Amino acid sequence: VQLQASGGGLVQAGDSLRLSCAASGGTFSDYVMGWFRQAPGKEREFVVAISRSGGRTYYADSDSVKGRFTISRDNAKNTVYLQMNTLKPEDTADYYCAADPMFGSTWYHQTLEAWGQGTQVTVSS
Repeated sequence: VQLQASGGGLVQAGDSLRLSCAASGGTFSDYVMGWFRQAPGKEREFVVAISRSGGRTYYADSDSVKGRFTISRDNAKNTVYLQMNTLKPEDTADYYCAADPMFGSTWYHQTLEAWGQGTQVTVSS
């Protein structure tokens, strides 16, 4: 499966932004979908994932995005979304979508089947 992320941009603190990731070349509903981010000078980190049916979500253990970021998917449109509200300067990063048949250790080790290119999100204070 090939992934194409979009929707990044420059926003002010407190604003909202929605990222999209369109999939092609595979059966979208066969994949757990998710998002990672990499801030300047930092390692890439897991943010959130969503099950194949969309019925379950998996957030990173940290509370940095819980309550502000929401993942969703539209299997009819082969697209996963990341709605980001109340953005903070510390959310500034390149955001990557990813896909894998299962949710498990591959997400923590970042050894996933497919990655999209990053989309840059910059939040000014």
